[in-house]
Formats: sequence, structure tokens, C-alpha cells
Amino acid sequence: MGFCPCRGRGFLLCMGERERKATGLVNDHLHCNAAAPACPHRTSPVFLGVPLPAPTPYRSSSGLVPTTNPPRTLTACLGLSCSTMQPAASSFPPDDEPLLEEPSVIRPGGRKPGDHSSGAYVIFFLLGIGSLLPWNFFITAKHYWVYKLQNCSEQAGRAPSDLRDYFESYISIASTVPSVLCLVGNFLLVNKVPASARILASLFVMLSVFLVITVLVKVDTSAWTPLFFGLTLACVAVVSGASTVFTSSILGLSSRFPMRNSQALISGQAMGGTLSAIASLIDLAAATDVTDSALAYFLTADIFIVICIMVYLLLPQLQYSRYYLRSHQESLSPASVLPGGPVGDEAEPGGTTSSTPLPSHPGIPPLRPILRKTAALGSCLFYVFFISIIIFPSLSSNIESVHRASGSPWSTKYFVPLTCFLLYNFADWCGRQITAWIQAPGPNSKLLPALVLLRTVFLPLFILSNYQPRAHIRTVLFAHDAYPVAFTALLGLSNGYLGTLAIVYGPKIVPKELAEAAGVVMTFYLVLGLALGSACSALIVHLI
Repeated sequence: MGFCPCRGRGFLLCMGERERKATGLVNDHLHCNAAAPACPHRTSPVFLGVPLPAPTPYRSSSGLVPTTNPPRTLTACLGLSCSTMQPAASSFPPDDEPLLEEPSVIRPGGRKPGDHSSGAYVIFFLLGIGSLLPWNFFITAKHYWVYKLQNCSEQAGRAPSDLRDYFESYISIASTVPSVLCLVGNFLLVNKVPASARILASLFVMLSVFLVITVLVKVDTSAWTPLFFGLTLACVAVVSGASTVFTSSILGLSSRFPMRNSQALISGQAMGGTLSAIASLIDLAAATDVTDSALAYFLTADIFIVICIMVYLLLPQLQYSRYYLRSHQESLSPASVLPGGPVGDEAEPGGTTSSTPLPSHPGIPPLRPILRKTAALGSCLFYVFFISIIIFPSLSSNIESVHRASGSPWSTKYFVPLTCFLLYNFADWCGRQITAWIQAPGPNSKLLPALVLLRTVFLPLFILSNYQPRAHIRTVLFAHDAYPVAFTALLGLSNGYLGTLAIVYGPKIVPKELAEAAGVVMTFYLVLGLALGSACSALIVHLI
């Protein structure tokens, strides 16, 4: 790299002397910037006898070059890009921007390593499973909680019980309040405490609490059921807070990698729900005693959290991971930011670059520009999970088979685990997995919020299904088992697809220096939707 001798610092050389001599360029000053004042030694730009097209507006990310097209050098003509420049705007329409491409990270003297055997992809997928595993294991073990809250008896009859009938609503509320607080704390610490420390600490906290829950499985709590209920809610609160820190931190970490890794993380979250539902069904069918089933169930969760700790420690050992983590650190280091240039000037999908320098806040990321960029997508993410948590599991898990009176195993033992938990989580996973191949509508499309708002129709559909027990709304309009099955499948599919689009788009439309903080902010929108939705679900359940 150097500067044109005839124009001083007004022109940037993107080609060395050896390159120019080797190619026999007609014009020695071909490297001169075409939009700067005319070079006295310059003729019309020609490369190997072929006239080059006229320059178009261009903006340098480093701030050193005037707003003109990058010079037409050998490097550019061979399809390579200069490490100091990038195009100002995408050539794609706003909603057709390909979002699965790798970030433009170029390290001098090296090539991008590939993800050998998809090792990083698998690790992010496993971490995604572990991020929502505690929540999924809590809500899926419905049979166990009913047993414990009926004074350790399976013969409690149909008598109303506040602890038993509204347990899912209480769990939802107990999980969301500490989640919001921990999310705010995680945002404040995102630049002060390393991501590895936050991730490992949250995993060890989840493991410790789940070990306590596993021990309590074989303890007779019939004499102190209310105390057991309060202890369970306390465990839910601690695990949810730790899970939120882990989820937001790992999402921010995945934003440093190509987008396919973020998609693997989010698909893994849905697969965690599917695996927990399958484990619950297996334990329910194989074990004759409720406590034996629950013991095997929670031990499975303990083992998987240990696996998450091991694979996370393995992640930095991969050459692929070291490349992107090191590139991210270099892009944030003072040495990599040239004096006088704006920080993180990066084009968003289908948009234009912003020349406004990012405000400098030591230790705390600037919140206002992140909120401004992610407001629309965050609102979509909020409403997706607001509707989902109102319905699942508070409403959907209390919809009974219309043939329950027959006493068949399908209608009494397996209907709710299959049609509520397994079906919803599997449909959710399918919706998230589809985003690996289809990303439509785009981040700037008005169709995305329209589809999100359309999900409101699921509320009356589930309320008018065979929800039991009913005290106020007596009408059951959809009195067939096929209706809740179809409604649950559509609810899960739309939650997975629309929620994944919103949460993956978020960190990609902000400058890369703010990507990790944007991941935390998007998680805040998600948790806020869960918090308000949980409160509304408890209200709706009592109204029914």
C-alpha cells in the first residue's frame, strides 16, 4: 500500500509495484482515484487494453479515501477486495439480501479456514439445545409436578387445586421477572466481563440448581407441599436468570461468526424442546413409578448441561473459531481503527452506510443507536413470543382429549405430552430450520410485522378448544381432537420461523462492533414479550 507520488495523500495505491510491472499495465497511474482532481500523468483508465467503466459513488470504511468507487486494480479485477474498503450499498433489493454469507473478514497473508466437519456448527447447535433446556425440562414434566403438588399422590381426583391447576402460569411469571433483571445486568457487563466467564458461570449455576431438583425427586414432600412449591419457584427463578445470561451471551458470541452459526444456535433451542418432550414420553412409558421417571428425566438434563460445558470449552480450540474470534478482537482494537475514521461504518442489508461516528462509552455499549436500528425487528420478536407464551404451555397443556372419558392411554396419559409439548416443539424446530434455506420476508419488509400480528388469531382458537377445567367461558366450539393438533402445529411453526428471522436479522443490521450488544438487546425484546405474555396468560386462564 502507498500513495500516488503526483497527488500526495489524495490517492490510495491498492497495488504494489511488482503487480503493475508483472501485468504490463498501460497506465502507471491507473491506481489513482477517479473522483479526485485530475492527475497530470493520468490517461483514460485502461486495464490490459480494455477500458474500465466510469466510477460510481463509493464510501470507504476507513474514512481516508474520498467518496468514490474503489480503484480498478488487478486485485479488484481478479475478484478480490482491498482490506480497507467495502461497497457502500448492496446491489440486492432490500428484501433479497443474502443473509447466510460469511462476514467480510480478510486477514493479511492467510485464507479463511473452513468449518471442518461442521464442528463449530454442531457446537452452536448443542449450545442452542442447552440454552433453553432448563425451561423445557421444567414445563414438560407436567405429570411429575402434578404428582408433587397433590401431596405426592396420583389419586387426587378432579378437585380444584390452585397450585396444581395454575402451576404453568406461576412458573412463567417466576421465570420472566429475574430474566429481565439478569438481561439488563448482562448488557451492562457485556464489555466488562468476558463472554467466556459469563457463559461458563451461567452453565455452572444451572447445573447446581438442577442437581438440587434431581435430589428432591426422591424426597417425600407431602408434609410440606407449599414449601416445596416455593422452593421450586425459587429454583425456576435462579435457573431462568442464569439461562438468560447464557442465551444472550452465546447469541452475541455467534454474531461474530457467519450467520449459519446463529441459525444453528436458534435451531438448537427448538430441538432442546423436542428432545425434552421425547425424553418425557420415554420416561413416562418406561417407568411405572412417577419418581423413577422424573429421576431419569432430570438426570438427563444434568448430563446434557455437562456436555454443553465441555463443547463450549472445545469451541476456541477449533481453527475456524480462532480465526473469527481473533478477527473480531482485531476489528475492535485501537490499532485497527485508523485515526479520523468513523468506527464500524458498515452497510446494513439493503440499506446505506451511516457516516455518524459511534459514541464512545467506556465499558457500556451505546444503547440508543442499537435501539434505533433494531426497533422494528425487536417489536416483531416481542409480539411473536408474547402470543406464544400466552398459549403455550398455560392454555395448550390444559386442552384435553374429547374422548378422555373412555379411559384409553391415548386420551389420558399421552394426549397432552404428544399433542402439546412434542408437537409444538417439533413444529417450532421445523420453523427455525426452514430459515436455513428461506429468509423471507426481509428485515425491511412490511410483510414481516403483518404476519406477526396475524398470529393474534390463535388466542380465540385455543380458548374455544376443549380447555379444562372451565368456570366462566363454557362454549367449546372446536370439539374434536384434530383442532388443537392443527392449531398447535401452526403456532409452533410460525413461532419458529418468524421469531428466528427477527432475532437473526437484529445483530446483522448494526455495525459489527455492536453485534454482540445487539444480540443482548434482541434477547431483551424476547424476554420482555415472555414477561408480559406470562402475566396475561395467568389472567386469561383465570378468566376461562
